Amino acid sequence: MTDEELELQTLQGRVKWFDPAKGFGFIVSEDHSGDILLHANVLRNFGQGSVADGAGIHVKVQHTERGVQAVEVLRIDPPEGSVLPLGEEDQLATPEEIAALPLEPARVKWFDKGKGFGFANVFGRPEDVFVHVEVLRHSGFADLDAGEAICLRIVEGKRGRMAVQVVSWETSVRR
Repeated sequence: MTDEELELQTLQGRVKWFDPAKGFGFIVSEDHSGDILLHANVLRNFGQGSVADGAGIHVKVQHTERGVQAVEVLRIDPPEGSVLPLGEEDQLATPEEIAALPLEPARVKWFDKGKGFGFANVFGRPEDVFVHVEVLRHSGFADLDAGEAICLRIVEGKRGRMAVQVVSWETSVRR
């Protein structure tokens, strides 16, 4: 390998698509003309098993013989233009209101992407927390696995506690 291939570059872009079953996806960036490979292992090192299509992403990339590949995820931002309900259907939350809520450590009980929802359990609390697929997408995730450690920002809804933001366990520890 040449020195140029070993040199890392930091880029900002959007997730074109990511398929957890295939274990990879691609990023597009204004700073690079072609697609950038995003491998599942690189995403897992960041603390996520999936990422939403259209999510903003900051990565370190490396030029290889097979093209440009992400080697480290630095940050993931929610897809642009998504508005998130805060507990009740007619009440919308600003990012500042959501960020002001405490992060609560939890484990995914189950999540069914096809149904569009699932549940998590907060450590030390008996009740389930509802997690909607749009909250997941807005948080930059595409899917969750049963048993996955996460952190949640939660509000009280008509039917109980519901997540308004999902954060990977590793990301919450870095904060």
